[in-house]
Amino acid sequence: MLSACATEPVLLNSERIEKRFGSYGIDVLASEAGLRRSSLYSVEDDKPTCRTYAVVRFADQLDDRYREEHTKVLAGNSIGAIFRSHGWDVHKQTMHIGNLALPKEDTAIGELMRLSGSGHLALHVYQLLLVRNERVFEYATIIETHHPDYLTESDLHDLYEYDITTALPPHAVAEMVTLVLANPK
Repeated sequence: MLSACATEPVLLNSERIEKRFGSYGIDVLASEAGLRRSSLYSVEDDKPTCRTYAVVRFADQLDDRYREEHTKVLAGNSIGAIFRSHGWDVHKQTMHIGNLALPKEDTAIGELMRLSGSGHLALHVYQLLLVRNERVFEYATIIETHHPDYLTESDLHDLYEYDITTALPPHAVAEMVTLVLANPK
């Protein structure tokens, strides 16, 4: 199961944003049973600019071995940073890399990213796996869209191993896009 994600990037998304833009923050925009929407942002001109908009679908059955970490995630902490700081290995098993076309009219995601009008955002869908003592736990499916000044579709292909033969079918990708474009606030 881990062979497809063995080449995980060394940096977490939060670390990459801070390194690239000089700051990092997370704002949980909505949290409901089994789902969390968040903006991973940098501060530019004293205003947050969303660099990654993430929709997290938690696994149906969560394990008691990471209950403490999960509680901190639900409280608004960065998923990867919390699990790594508690001794877990974090792996991303990519299920889709592509792009999402923003419509011409302004959208909530465009506002968060300080973009206006149409454009394309890199789209990354992956299963987040937690590993400890050679045990693998499926934690969540995460759908991320990235600001064009942060990561492009090409960048995602460079960062993540992606086997198109195990990719999500088009209807599943369309469902993910619908989740992303739903009002994030």
